[in-house]
Amino acid sequence: MAKQVSICVIGSGYVGLVAAACFADMGHKVICVDNDEARVKLLCEGGVPIFEEHLPELLAKHRGRSVVFTSNLGEAVEESEAVFIAVGTPQGDSGAADLSYVEAVVAEIARMIKNYTVIVEKSTVPVYTNDWIRRVLHRHGVGKDRFDVVSNPEFLREGTAVVDFLHPDRIVVGASNEQSAEILRRIYEPLTEGSYYAQPDAIQGCCTMAQPARMLVTTPQSAEIIKHASNAFLAMKISFINAVANLAEAVDADVEDIAKGIGLDSRIGSRFLHAGLGYGGSCFPKDVAAFHWVAQERGVNFQLLNEVRKINETQREVFFNKVRSALWTLRGKRLAALGLAFKGETDDIRESPSIEIIKKLLRAGALVTAYDPAAMEHAKETLATEENLKYAENVYEAAQDADAVLILTDWKEFAAIDLERLIRAVRFPIIIDGRNLYEPAEMQKRGFTYVSMGRQSSYQGLEAKPHKMPA
Repeated sequence: MAKQVSICVIGSGYVGLVAAACFADMGHKVICVDNDEARVKLLCEGGVPIFEEHLPELLAKHRGRSVVFTSNLGEAVEESEAVFIAVGTPQGDSGAADLSYVEAVVAEIARMIKNYTVIVEKSTVPVYTNDWIRRVLHRHGVGKDRFDVVSNPEFLREGTAVVDFLHPDRIVVGASNEQSAEILRRIYEPLTEGSYYAQPDAIQGCCTMAQPARMLVTTPQSAEIIKHASNAFLAMKISFINAVANLAEAVDADVEDIAKGIGLDSRIGSRFLHAGLGYGGSCFPKDVAAFHWVAQERGVNFQLLNEVRKINETQREVFFNKVRSALWTLRGKRLAALGLAFKGETDDIRESPSIEIIKKLLRAGALVTAYDPAAMEHAKETLATEENLKYAENVYEAAQDADAVLILTDWKEFAAIDLERLIRAVRFPIIIDGRNLYEPAEMQKRGFTYVSMGRQSSYQGLEAKPHKMPA
């Protein structure tokens, strides 16, 4: 059995809260710190502020025992061998990551350190942040012998973050010496040695005792670049298949067949080759911009990243034009918008293509009724000033008397709609699918006009599709 490590996690957002719960499930003692008193109170009382599979169960299992929540950073740092920084690094106006929250936390940590402590970057940060953290600690009088700084980037997908944490493709540790690397090895030993997977109540995933998680130990700079480069590469795959989708549609090909053919190449793989509305969320847009900014600062012309961002932004316009082409005019049209989160199985609306498209439709004079299984409360805050926008309790209420149904988020629920019930609810049987959740031929048989991404559209009662509306 791996030796328990006392851990402090600063920040109770997506990364911090998932990390705290998973470290506790791995057998460690965890103190999760946040300066938001209301959030800490919610967590202490059994609440879960984010929508994430398995997280409520893990918190219920370990709350008050292996994991506690507090706003007292001083006590948490004093009691911990490793302090994980998991605070926000939002995108600034220049594209660079705003590291002011990281700096503020490091300055506070500096006042609390009594014994040797490993400070761990868990937030997504640009290269050389490790060095800046060291400088801040030195400036506050912390001796070199009392700390080390390690980079340990996260590779979590919202909606599957708990499974991703406990069954990772790889664990990356960027350490400048063996002493600090050894503490990270001890922390992750239940995963790398496989003992966690022998627990009868372990979260199930791809790793097992026979095939445990793998750890890669690098320099801090390499670890920092690995995180940004990984997300930029995945964003590039999404933008690539979306560009291919637009070409496929122009020559009467099917992007789903094309993606399948590309993905069967073992050098490429099928993941992230799904045509749609483009990427969103808290990671890809910010990380692509930050990675490009870092390259510019070092005199490297990373022009490819500019194109990735341009293609992604264009996809919203492509979808909007599909809606307009299918309906001719938008003013006064009743539209059912299915999906508000940036992707399925999460309540996160940050940089959501759905939100951007809904705003554009409202500006064009459409009347929108929206539904999302988890993200409606967040959306109501963001879209509070929008007129002609209503919310429904389910798919069919949203679709009642609609001129068209728009699928904006790839929720599993939206891929299993009762189509007979839907066609009875709508005014016109028109579906414009931004996520390619259905097969065109099947939808045509069911009596729908069906428009999707990178595939030929089927228009009921027409031999040919309408001409595209001018931009």
